[in-house]
Amino acid sequence: MAWVVLLVSAVLEAVWATALGQSDGFTRPLPTVVFLVASAASMAGLGMAMKQIPISVAYSVWTGVGAALTVTWAMLTGEEPVGVLKVLFLVGIVGCVIGLKLVKGPGEDVTSPTAGPAGG
Repeated sequence: MAWVVLLVSAVLEAVWATALGQSDGFTRPLPTVVFLVASAASMAGLGMAMKQIPISVAYSVWTGVGAALTVTWAMLTGEEPVGVLKVLFLVGIVGCVIGLKLVKGPGEDVTSPTAGPAGG
């Protein structure tokens, strides 16, 4: 469950980052409210997930997924140009996030997906 909370929090990170960019220095009310609500929810979810997922992994996944989604959304909406290298690097970020989920720490049972402090 901690991983679901973490991924939802990462999506909310992309939401607040996008809203922050659209708030025009907090002068536009709707994007400002979206930023405030999404950032608070995103941080709360990150904090909850870190009860079961080590901070080194949780924070890396949260920022990596959030950054990848933010850039992807910007490219899909035309705010950011699409380029082969950008897409390649985004795939790299996602690959690294998946790798962090799959790697087990010392003493963790690699045969059980729910073993250890990461909570699977």
